[in-house]
Amino acid sequence: MKAGIYARVSTLDQQPENQLAELRRYVAARGWEAVEYTDHGVSGSRESRPALDRMLKDARRRRLDVVVVWRLDRLGRSLRHLVVTLAELDQLQVGFVSINEGIDLGTPAGRLQMHILAAIAEFERARIVERVRAGLARARAQGTRLGRKPFEIADERFEAVSHLSLREAARQLGVSKGVVQRWRVGRRPLCTDSTFASDAA
Repeated sequence: MKAGIYARVSTLDQQPENQLAELRRYVAARGWEAVEYTDHGVSGSRESRPALDRMLKDARRRRLDVVVVWRLDRLGRSLRHLVVTLAELDQLQVGFVSINEGIDLGTPAGRLQMHILAAIAEFERARIVERVRAGLARARAQGTRLGRKPFEIADERFEAVSHLSLREAARQLGVSKGVVQRWRVGRRPLCTDSTFASDAA
């Protein structure tokens, strides 16, 4: 068994040796071969980290059989990121162990803990969506206009670029090709910033 041991410290003046020493002892006791990945001075809130990315790449290439961390928050502070990462390892059939929490996804108890974490993450996502929708509904009820303020483009500006292609006219006016097309077929458009450049490609 080849074990990827992952350690992380948030600041450059911290040292990961305490984590690594415990991880090495655990892996040696299990009779596994250790491959070390250490992120030094990298926040756990960042989902992309040099050593973590290398470890996950090796896991995808089937170079690892199990990933071992000192504590879950070393792998990540975002519950969503943790769940996504653990789910990917599970799909790759790469085991996962967190020493301090006693989590081992190779056991029924560990898999149950994984399902509980996933359920909590889903609950958090649903609560965020619920709060956003409630905020939008409250703003509408108070008469707040949502979105960007509309503005009108003068006919003279369209006429000045009427000899150009749709793409070039849209580029010069700073609007989408659809806005120019609607004016050219006889409808004077009411534009918003959200229509800018969406069709200009």
